[in-house]
Amino acid sequence: MAKTERRHFSQEFKRNAVNLVMEKGVPVRKVARDLDIHPNLVHQWRRMYMAEGDGAFVGTGNLKPEDSELKRLQKELEEVKEERDILKKALGVFTKRSW
Repeated sequence: MAKTERRHFSQEFKRNAVNLVMEKGVPVRKVARDLDIHPNLVHQWRRMYMAEGDGAFVGTGNLKPEDSELKRLQKELEEVKEERDILKKALGVFTKRSW
């Protein structure tokens, strides 16, 4: 049995499909048939677009702007915690009295 590869669709392709359904009023089944994709995929893209607007369909490996900012802040927090721990250890070493 031949294994079929998963197809990948560009952001523009998805937006155009959603646009046909939402703005042009073309039925989902017709759009799906014309684009040779499953109707459920068009429904899924439409739901994503309705929920996320222009932030939908960011692509593989790309983050939404708010997720990117969150990741940057988490990294910065981790660095600050490491610096704090180093300073705590240094303070302990320098305040220790040797008899």
